[in-house]
Parts: sequence; structure tokens; C-alpha cells
Amino acid sequence: MTVARSVALFVLAALAEIGGAWLVWQGVREHRGLLWVGAGVLALGAYGFVATLQPDPNFGRILAAYGGVFVAGSLLWGVVLDGFRPDRYDVIGAVVCLVGVAVIMYAPRPA
Repeated sequence: MTVARSVALFVLAALAEIGGAWLVWQGVREHRGLLWVGAGVLALGAYGFVATLQPDPNFGRILAAYGGVFVAGSLLWGVVLDGFRPDRYDVIGAVVCLVGVAVIMYAPRPA
């Protein structure tokens, strides 16, 4: 159950951070305005909060592992919302990152 909770929190964190960054991008780069930027800032703040809910007590481990989730999630976000088409190297890199997440977060460790 702890792994499932952790994975769910990583997904929620990715939605908040990547979504927040995308909203800021839309507000500034696509000239959609300050409401988009403000919504993005709120979402980015939510990301910071969600990260604290991870069951592992180690900040460095959680943020290092989350980096892999961010890489894969960003590519997926681009596919779904921006029409981005990753090439095989993007996909291979994302898989490598997610393997890194699994090793960092879920490898058995002595108690």
C-alpha cells in the first residue's frame, strides 16, 4: 500500500508542477494573461505541498526520485496537450528515468 500511495503522490505532484509550469507558460508565452499565470503559481505551490506527503522522510531522496517522474510526465504532458511527438530517444530516456525512480524509492533497504 505504501508504494501505491507513493506512486499516486508522485502522479499528483507531477500534475501540479507540470500543469503549473504549463499555465505560466501559457500566460506569458502565449499571451493568455495574468489569470493563467496566477493559476500556475497556485498549482506550483500545491506541488510543493504534495511532495511533503510522501511516506519516505528523506527530502533529497524524494526530490531526486521525483525528477524522473517529472521527465516522463513532461513528455507525456507535451503529447496530450501540445501535440508533441517524442522520438525513440525521448521514450528511452523517460524509461531510464522511471527505472531510476523505482531504484531510488522502492529498492529494499535495511531497517
